[in-house]
Amino acid sequence: MTIVQRVHDAFAGHYGRAPLWIASAPGRLNLIGEHTDYNDGFVLSMAIELRTAIAAAPNDTRKIVLHSEVAAETAVIDLSQPLVPEAPGRWLNHPKGVVAGFVAAGHEPRGFDALVGSSVPIGAGLASSAALEAATATLLEGVCGVELDPVRKALLCQQAAQTYAGMPCGIMDPFICILARRDQVLLLDCRSREAVWLAFEDPDVTVLSINTNVKHRLADGAYALRRRQCETAAQALGVRSLREAGLEMLARADGLDHATRGCARHVITEIARTVQAAQCLRERAWAELGQLLDASQESLQRDYGVSCPELDAVVEIARAIGPRGGVFGCRMTGGGFGGCAMALIATSAAAAITQRIGTEYQRRTGIAATVFASRRADGARLSHPQEQGRRG
Repeated sequence: MTIVQRVHDAFAGHYGRAPLWIASAPGRLNLIGEHTDYNDGFVLSMAIELRTAIAAAPNDTRKIVLHSEVAAETAVIDLSQPLVPEAPGRWLNHPKGVVAGFVAAGHEPRGFDALVGSSVPIGAGLASSAALEAATATLLEGVCGVELDPVRKALLCQQAAQTYAGMPCGIMDPFICILARRDQVLLLDCRSREAVWLAFEDPDVTVLSINTNVKHRLADGAYALRRRQCETAAQALGVRSLREAGLEMLARADGLDHATRGCARHVITEIARTVQAAQCLRERAWAELGQLLDASQESLQRDYGVSCPELDAVVEIARAIGPRGGVFGCRMTGGGFGGCAMALIATSAAAAITQRIGTEYQRRTGIAATVFASRRADGARLSHPQEQGRRG
């Protein structure tokens, strides 16, 4: 049963009637280009088949009633009252921030009942928050009878994450969750917002996700600290963002502490790696792409300081398997401090690699990893199940 079918049936069971709308949005896996989006750099990212879905129907009130299967609670947004953020860390801040964005843009929703379900793991570095925000925005388009420009919609979701959830995130996650295309990878220029779509359909190569099942919390401060360090470095270098900096410029800079210099070095080199990786994807140069993934991990670990022992363990196991065993490269993906690693592997060796990583990781850490193949999926979408049922 798909997540869309599941929330349809769960909504009917919870509210006693069929939903009028079902909106869904995918999780995201970033191939390379980590912590570059808020530095005006490039990212190379794709949507995955795991999704967040929201089933909803009007309730003839001024209240939005949201039942979350993940949080196992029901929350209410009262549209007759001023919209303000909830306590920090509450899941409701993500949809509530999107509702506030629609209201501010002059799109006043009517009240509705909704049920939220998700197959995107929380805190795994797969953009579960952005998937929830994108699904909410897509649902509100149906409720309000509007269709936002996709870029504007992504920026609205980013603002919701920043102002309501307290996450100083860049634009990568909402862009890929909303604009993603099946069997394609997005090369996004985060300065110009230019999107270049690259085909990724080689059946001989698989992207493997390895969830360490160590959860991260990007709103806890470490993520925001890295962003401030990047801004400090850019200011010291006399550039608007680190996109405009280079290693020679960084070498000449005075007054930067070790950590801030390392953050700048990571961003400068990661932007270059991402552009190179896109070319590797075009040429199907999988071995070279794997080397770039390995270099990205070393930079994230050494210079940016966002890896953790469990992620390091996964990467070490994958590298021990190496190209001869079918692993081209491996690195952490997402904000870091836990969550997922991703590996570019030969499809023919997928079963053996999955078993070895799972077995060795549990032996080292005492934690069972969740390992799965990530297929390129499409972005946010809205359906009307009652209309489909009548057509059927």
